[in-house]
Order: sequence, then structure tokens, then C-alpha cells
Amino acid sequence: MKKETTLERKIEKIKQELMALGAMRPGSLSIQSRSWGGEYGQLSYTHQGKGHTEYVSKKNREEVERQIANYRKFKKLTGEWVELGIELCKLKTKKKIEK
Repeated sequence: MKKETTLERKIEKIKQELMALGAMRPGSLSIQSRSWGGEYGQLSYTHQGKGHTEYVSKKNREEVERQIANYRKFKKLTGEWVELGIELCKLKTKKKIEK
């Protein structure tokens, strides 16, 4: 029972962290150079099997980087949630069989 409770608490903690993430988007941001000088940001990502690129202005780069970081954290947390959920299901199934 203690192991189940520990897993359930970890899952709840992950849920709370997910709720606090804020805006997110997938992808990576690179800085491109123009042939005539100057730079611009380019966001590249794949969504629903299609590749996308977007221009990102200098003033929006930090916000886009934050959104990308939030998405990466989202992916990490949901991966952990799935792993914990599998472990919890196995424990509960084993407990039912033993009864």
C-alpha cells in the first residue's frame, strides 16, 4: 500500500507542475544571418506530421524560448507520468490477483 501511495503522490505532483507551465510550443529556435547583414530568429517544428517554420522577431525571442522550454518540460513530465502510471497499474493488478 505504501508504494501505491508514493506513486499516487508523485503523479499528483506532476499534475500540479503541468498546471503551472503556462504557454508552450514545440520546436527549436535558431538565429539566421541575412546575406546583406543582420539576423533574425527562425522557429522550426513539426506538428501533425507537417514541418513548419516561423519568423521570430528579436523582441519575441525570449518569450518563444520560454514557450519551447515549457513544451520540453511538458514532454518530460508526461513521460514520467506515463512511467509512474504503468508501475501503479501493475501494482494494483498484482494486488487483485493475490486476493
